Amino acid sequence: MNREVYKKIENHMLETMDDSAHDREHIYRVLYMALDIAKHESNVDMEVLIAACLLHDIGRKEQYLNPALCHARVGSEKAYRYLLYCGFPEQKASHIKECILSHRYRSDNPPESIEAKILFDSDKLDATGTLGIARTLFYNALISEPLYSVDGNGNVLDGQHDKVPSFFREYKYKLENIYDKFYTDRAAQIARERQLSAVSFYENMLREVKACYINGIPDLKSILE
Repeated sequence: MNREVYKKIENHMLETMDDSAHDREHIYRVLYMALDIAKHESNVDMEVLIAACLLHDIGRKEQYLNPALCHARVGSEKAYRYLLYCGFPEQKASHIKECILSHRYRSDNPPESIEAKILFDSDKLDATGTLGIARTLFYNALISEPLYSVDGNGNVLDGQHDKVPSFFREYKYKLENIYDKFYTDRAAQIARERQLSAVSFYENMLREVKACYINGIPDLKSILE
C-alpha cells in the first residue's frame, strides 16, 4: 500500500470516529498490534490487513444510533462500497469486507483468512489488561452503566450471575474470558502478558467495594434509631 492510498483511507476513517471508547487511537492501536502479529505470520496481504484495520469500526455510529444493528456488518458494507469507489479491485475489496465482518467478538462469523484472524486478534487485544479495563469503564460511563450491582440485602454482586448490566458483569462475561479466544500465537502471548494486571484490578476493586458495604451497613444501622 502506498502512502497516498493509506492517507485516503485513514482520512475516511477519521471522519467517521465519534465513539470515544472506539476512537482513532483505538484504531491505531489495533493497526500497530496487527503489524506486530503479521511479522510472526506468513503470506499476509498487508494492503488488505491495513485497510481492514483502518476501517473495521466505521459502522459504530450506526450501531450507537440503533443498537439492533451490528457495527461489523454495517461497517463491512460501508467499507466495501468505499473501497470500490477508491478503485480497489472487487476481489480485494471483498476480502477486506470479510475481515471487517468477522472481527466482532460477539459474532457468529468466525474469521477465516489470516488477515481476518490478525484483525480479530488485534481488536481483542485492546480489551485485555489494564487498557481493556480502562476502555470498558470509559464506555460504561458513556452509556450510564454502573460499576456494580447490589442485591436487596446490600451484598455487592461480583458480576458472575448479574442480570443488570455493570462493569463487574462485563468483566465476568467478556473481559475475563477473552484470553483463550485468540487465533495467532503472537496475540495469545501478548494477552497472557497483560492478563494479570486485569485480574488484579478486578479483584482489588471487588474487595474494596465489598469491604465498604460490609463495614458501612452495620455502622449505619448502629447509629440509626
